Amino acid sequence: MGVLSDSDILKRLRSGSLGVDPFAEANLTPNGYDLTLAEIHVAGGRPRKSGTVKVRPGAWFAVATAERVRFPDDLTGELWLRSSHIRKGLITAFGRVDAGFEGNLTLTGFNAGRGTVELAVGDRYCQLVFVELTSRAAKAYSKRSGNYQGQTGITLDAFAPARKTPRAPGRRTRR
Repeated sequence: MGVLSDSDILKRLRSGSLGVDPFAEANLTPNGYDLTLAEIHVAGGRPRKSGTVKVRPGAWFAVATAERVRFPDDLTGELWLRSSHIRKGLITAFGRVDAGFEGNLTLTGFNAGRGTVELAVGDRYCQLVFVELTSRAAKAYSKRSGNYQGQTGITLDAFAPARKTPRAPGRRTRR
């Protein structure tokens, strides 16, 4: 399993075996591609598709990438939060993008810092690193669960029970 270099990524894009749309060469890194924000939703607010959103300390949020990605059966993707966001206190739990996945990505995060963090639609948010599998997947994502295949925008689990916003510790509820 090897990580694709910038020149390997460009070759795959030109051949059509990999898709990143829209693609901006300025977002290409030596060993990956920086994905940008198209939509931001902070718990308790409304999803925003333009402007800047403030993520207060202790707030959970979800984002959707502007880029629609298309993975072949022999590539997977690793996601890494950009260090500029980590330094402000944002944390995430990213997984891998499965071989055969196609769509926009929904990612979640949490502001563990002491200050409010601003996220703007269009910001570079995370790096996508492309990793070759040792052989093609026998059954790619679309042929296994494929639950989020073709997703657009922020897609949260439709089967999850409604989340109640927890009270801050030590605060009393009025009766």
